[in-house]
Amino acid sequence: MGFNCGIVGLPNVGKSTLFNALTETAAAEAANYPFCTIEPNVGRVAVPDPRLAILARLAGSEKIIATQLEFVDIAGLVRGASRGEGLGNKFLAHIREVDAIAHVLRCFEDGNITHVDGNIDPVRDAETVETELMLADLDSLERRVTAAQKKAKSGDAETRAQLAVMEPVLDALRDGKPARAVTFEPEQQRILHTLGLITSKPVLYVCNVEESSAGTGNRFSQQVEAFARAQGAASVVVSAAIEAEVAQLGDEAEKQEFLGSLGLAETGLTRVIRAGYELLGLLTFFTVGPKETHAWTVRRGSKAPQAAGVIHTDFEKGFIRAETIAYDDYVNAGSEAAAREMGRMRLEGSDYIVQDGDLFHFRFKA
Repeated sequence: MGFNCGIVGLPNVGKSTLFNALTETAAAEAANYPFCTIEPNVGRVAVPDPRLAILARLAGSEKIIATQLEFVDIAGLVRGASRGEGLGNKFLAHIREVDAIAHVLRCFEDGNITHVDGNIDPVRDAETVETELMLADLDSLERRVTAAQKKAKSGDAETRAQLAVMEPVLDALRDGKPARAVTFEPEQQRILHTLGLITSKPVLYVCNVEESSAGTGNRFSQQVEAFARAQGAASVVVSAAIEAEVAQLGDEAEKQEFLGSLGLAETGLTRVIRAGYELLGLLTFFTVGPKETHAWTVRRGSKAPQAAGVIHTDFEKGFIRAETIAYDDYVNAGSEAAAREMGRMRLEGSDYIVQDGDLFHFRFKA
């Protein structure tokens, strides 16, 4: 089950530097000029979860397999991208394919790194990119609504249901609001998802600050935080420069020592990954045994058979029941056997909604 987050932003904001550190590779070229990223780079990263090590120790697992997210580094957008300026059309298409957007904003001053608009204003930059994305959606939706309105006159129920979603979104876009600003019922939300609108995707604002502000943020990141809060979005503070240095350190102890010297408890990337995971509405369940402790990912609200299907499609097709132990119950008991003896193992059916931290044994018929 693939979940991906597209990294977007204006040129020279630190996107590729952040991506390189995020994936601990040099796959994306970081350079001080626009459009240095010509193709979207893709990297898979482990979602930090301290519960994995605890479960593996209790179960005596030989190895640990973390759940993962996919990050896509998309070339810098510029004003006019919706009209094809720069490499706009190509990269707007790439953004449509991701599940969520991590919008990197430059929140540092450096005379050696040029800014396309000549000065630092992250809220303006956020609005510039958001405007281009809304214009792209507006152009796409206007053409689709016109065609759908003609088809709906014939009484087509499916088209009418789509129009009930498209028309209020079109009104919002014309009013300068993103598609995600429109509230829909769950069934209509599913229709909205099928439209592939860029501004319907959830957004995380990533404030790239100078090294000295990595732990506390600065006046620019505070402006972004207020901007994000007003939109019901989240923001995270990182220093891409620090993350790039940490990525070069091979030993975990060395990384922690370096972070400690800067007064940081964890990397900014850990916060980005965790926030991206939450942004996508995901949760983790586990399978635990002597061979491995494995973290798996499902969307919040998923039922037990869907979780089984993440492991293998046959598990979902032939689902019978799920033997379930909550994470805290497992840890408090100290083992699966002890949890069973204490009556903490439950048998859950096909209507059970998966909870974060559940440990599962799935029973199914072949």
